Amino acid sequence: MIPGVRKKLWTPTFGPDVQRDGCLFRLWARPGAKIELILDSEPARPPIAMSPDENGIYRVHVAGVGPGTRYWFKVDGAGPFPDPASRFQPTGVHGPSQVVAPDRFQWKAGNFQAPSLPDLVIYELHVGTFTPAGTFLALIEKLDHLRQLGINAIELMPIADFAGEHNWGYDGVSVYAPAHSYGTPDDFRRLVDEAHARGIALYLDVVYNHLGPDGAYQAAFAPQFYARKHKTLWGDGLNFDNEGRDMVRAYFIESALAWIYDYRVDGLRADATDTIQDDSQPHFLTELTERVHQAASSLGRKVILIAEDARNERKVVLPAKQGGHGFDAVWSDDFHHHMRHRLAGDSDGYYRDFDGTTESIARTVENGWFFTGQFAGFHGHARGTDPTGLSLTSRVFCIQNHDQIGNRAFGERLSSQISRAAYYAASALLLLSPEVPLLFMGQEWAAPGPFLFFTNHNDELGRLVTEGRRKEFARFSAFADPANRESIPDPQNIETFRRSKLDWAVRQNQEHARCLHWYQALLQIRRQLLHRAHFQACRALNEKTIELSWKSADGNFSAIVALEGPAAVSERSWRNMTRVLASEDRRFMLEPCPIDWQSETGTLTFERAGGVLFASGDLARIAEERPQ
Repeated sequence: MIPGVRKKLWTPTFGPDVQRDGCLFRLWARPGAKIELILDSEPARPPIAMSPDENGIYRVHVAGVGPGTRYWFKVDGAGPFPDPASRFQPTGVHGPSQVVAPDRFQWKAGNFQAPSLPDLVIYELHVGTFTPAGTFLALIEKLDHLRQLGINAIELMPIADFAGEHNWGYDGVSVYAPAHSYGTPDDFRRLVDEAHARGIALYLDVVYNHLGPDGAYQAAFAPQFYARKHKTLWGDGLNFDNEGRDMVRAYFIESALAWIYDYRVDGLRADATDTIQDDSQPHFLTELTERVHQAASSLGRKVILIAEDARNERKVVLPAKQGGHGFDAVWSDDFHHHMRHRLAGDSDGYYRDFDGTTESIARTVENGWFFTGQFAGFHGHARGTDPTGLSLTSRVFCIQNHDQIGNRAFGERLSSQISRAAYYAASALLLLSPEVPLLFMGQEWAAPGPFLFFTNHNDELGRLVTEGRRKEFARFSAFADPANRESIPDPQNIETFRRSKLDWAVRQNQEHARCLHWYQALLQIRRQLLHRAHFQACRALNEKTIELSWKSADGNFSAIVALEGPAAVSERSWRNMTRVLASEDRRFMLEPCPIDWQSETGTLTFERAGGVLFASGDLARIAEERPQ
């Protein structure tokens, strides 16, 4: 065995495999193709012919070649092209691929076990805009902030390499390779290792519903990558059910496995699973989750799979033996949409199906999603299924995420569009509901800057993206005037990217620091509730207020949240409970507007939006206890 190299945990089908005496190169290509390996690191060396095995994988072993070697492939004399299963593209997706030996990295936090699904608090971030440097290594410097905040899982927006130097990540084309603009593969491993050392799991957003519009060379070798019978928002669908499907499915499933085995990520969030078309059995998604869960079991690790799926379909989170796809959880946008309609007044597009009443919000919390089969006007058909029997922790809630901010014309955050008091109320509902909460970077201190849609495509493609972006908003009333559409930030302008970077200095501002304290306090209480109590109910008290209640063996907890004021509510049960904290406490609000509490009658009076937390019995000191 090569010094410093551990025993291989798995043997992938695609890409280079570093061996004792050299490197085995492997590539899937169409039958009868003439495939040649070009060693970019040895320009004087002639092309090396490759031969197919019985599965159609072209292979060649080259002695004396190891990590760091740069290479290309030619197909029938065309090219050279990078490896579709490249593990690193050091100069970008159009450049040569580089051989990587994942087994040589020296892990330090080897005994880390990720939190269970019910315990998760997920923090979504974009590597390129989370820090000024926008790299994996720079992100490590912020891990202590996240640990002190109280989150225990980071979800990275996609890092699979894409054309250009900055992108949201959903235009990825090298689905095995970390984006070169963020750092090297070992830089990413170091980030995972450092997160684990602080007790933080790391999840990765992966895109298996399409490949980006620039730099996707898969079809140059194997046209079977696409199934023209399936059409998507991005063109021809990926081939998961036609001739050649087995290799296409293996290519994407092994991409998922590579992140698990080679980088030790703790879970994956699969983008837009409702757009993946597959008429065969088992469905690609079912095979994907089964293979990943089998790998996790063999490694003795918790690996959680989350789907982004807008259909409210119970089959997404049902196990395969019950006819489901086997995901552990699914993003549930209904909570966000109701809250956004109620607090910010959004009513265009899909928001028209959400009324934002306290009854609707409470029902969404109780069920995990709102639409359970009713007609949805925006979609023009019934939407959703009955969630009975599903754990509420199989749904992920948010009040902000990359889509719901960045897909707005000007990338405004919720905290910049509503009052601080209303923002505190929404945050309390999010963090004290039983569903898995997701925060978007900077949410915890109400970061004022936008998160915009940005790209770095070539000039021709970039022009089309800019035009398409502005045309997309033509159906919204605010942009019916073409002149207004011209004011939408150009995704291709470098300033659009720069404006999306977090300004960490804002955290020191008194108002924003108090918001951070509110989030820390709520997350501390959430931890205690999860370990010592069980969720009891969410109910609308009147048209302005909602109560969340939890119960333990010897105590009760109630969070009373007013979405607006003035509002007055009264409950006899609160008379025997201790006031734990309130959003108007001076440590949270720079200019407090006290919430009146009459303990004799159990009456609360809110002058404006906010939240008050009560507890009794063994939960009465819940806000004073500190995590171990």
